[in-house]
Amino acid sequence: MQLYTKILLGLVLGAVVGFIANVAGLTWLQSFLIALEPLGDAFIRAITMIVVPLVVASLMVGTASLGDLAKLGRIGGKTIAFYMCTTAVAVTIGLIVSNLIRPGARIDGATRDALSAQFEGEAEGALSLAEEAPSVIDTLLSIIPRNPVQAAADLELLPLIFFTIVFAAAVSVIAPKRRDAVITFFEGVNDASMVVIDWIMKTAPYAVFALIAAVVARFGLDLLQSLLIYSLVVVAGLLIHLFFTYGLAVRFLAKLNFFTFLKRISNAPLVAFSTSSSNATLPVTMETAEEELGISKPVSSFVLPLGATINMDGTALYQAVAVMFIAQIYGIDIGITEQLVVVLTATLASIGAAGVPSAGIITLIIVLNAVGLGAQVQAGIALILGVDRILDMIRTSVNVTGDLTAASVVARSEGEDLSFRSPGDGKGGMGFETQVEDSAVGAPS
Repeated sequence: MQLYTKILLGLVLGAVVGFIANVAGLTWLQSFLIALEPLGDAFIRAITMIVVPLVVASLMVGTASLGDLAKLGRIGGKTIAFYMCTTAVAVTIGLIVSNLIRPGARIDGATRDALSAQFEGEAEGALSLAEEAPSVIDTLLSIIPRNPVQAAADLELLPLIFFTIVFAAAVSVIAPKRRDAVITFFEGVNDASMVVIDWIMKTAPYAVFALIAAVVARFGLDLLQSLLIYSLVVVAGLLIHLFFTYGLAVRFLAKLNFFTFLKRISNAPLVAFSTSSSNATLPVTMETAEEELGISKPVSSFVLPLGATINMDGTALYQAVAVMFIAQIYGIDIGITEQLVVVLTATLASIGAAGVPSAGIITLIIVLNAVGLGAQVQAGIALILGVDRILDMIRTSVNVTGDLTAASVVARSEGEDLSFRSPGDGKGGMGFETQVEDSAVGAPS
C-alpha cells in the first residue's frame, strides 16, 4: 500500500471515529481520542524540526549551483508575480460566492449572540495578538535579519530565505574550488535531511489519525450546523480556486494533466490538512516536487520555501468570505469600493500570514479594520472561531497545492521538461508510469 493511501486511510478513519464519538456522546471515547493528540503534535514537531536544515541546504545548493544571478532574479520575479496574481484571484472568488449565497443573512440574531458569547475569550486573545502585529514598514525591514541564526531558531522563514539567497549568491561567484567545497557540504546536509523526512513520514498515517480524530471529537455538531452554510461557502470557494485557477495554470502553463498532478502530489496536501501548517508540510512539499514532478532543485528550493511564507491563497479567500459573512450577519452593507479594499488588503495581509495554524485569524482582523468593521471585530471573530480549525486544515491544503502549482509553472517557464516519474526510476513510486511531454498537454495519463 502506497504512503498516500495509508495517510488517506488514517485521515478517514480518524474522522469517522471522532464523528461517532461526538455524535453519540461517548465521552470516554472523546477523552481517549483527545488524549492521542500529543502523538500528532509530536509528528508536527518532528517534521518542523527538519525545516531549517532542509531549507538552508536546498536553497544554498540550488542558488549557488545556478552560476547566473540574472536567472535567480528571473525565477524570483516569476514566483512573486504568480503568487500575487493567484492570491488576488482567490480573494475575488471569495467575494463573488459570498455575494451570491450571502451566508451571513441566514443566521438569526439569537444564534449569532450565542456563538459570540461562546468564543468571546478566544476572540480577545486574537485581538491582543493583532495589536502586537508590526507595521508594514517593520514587516518589510524584518525581511533583512540582524541575526540569521536567531531567525532560524525562531523559524522565521522569510528573513532566513533572504540571508541564504544572498549568501548563496556570494558563494556562486567565489573561486570554483572553494565554491564546490561549500556546495558539497550542503548537498550532504540536504541528502541527510531527505533521509530524516523519509523516517518521519513512516509515522504519518498514525499521526494523521491522532490529529483528525482529536479535532473531530472535540468539534461540536451543533456549532457545525449553525455555521454550516458559512463553512460550505468557504469550501466551495476553495474548490473553485483549486480546480479553476490552479487547474488552468497546471494544464496551460505547466503543461501537465491536472488530475494526474493532484494524484502525484497528494502526500503534501494530506499532511497539510492534518497539520494546518505550510511550514510543517514544507519538507514533504519539497520532496514531492523533486521526486514526483521532476522539478529541479534550483527551482523547488527557491519557490517552495517562499511559497510557504507568502503564498496564502486559501487564507486570503477565507478572509474575503469571513468579512462578507460578518458584515451580512450584522446587516452592514459592503459596497464595491470596500470590496476592492478587501481584495487589496487581503492580498497584502496574506503575504505576512505565518505558515502556522490559525494565523489567518490575525490577518483577518487587519482586513476587518480596513473596511470599517472595527466595531464588530471581536464579536465577528468570536462568531467564526468555532469552525476555524476545520477550515484552516482545508485552506492550508489549498495553499500547499498552490505552492506546488507555482513551482511547476516556474520550472516549465525555465525550460524544464517536467515528468511524472515511473516506479522503476528509483524515485516517486506512486504507481503512475506516464511521462508528460510538451506535446501531450492535457492528455490522459
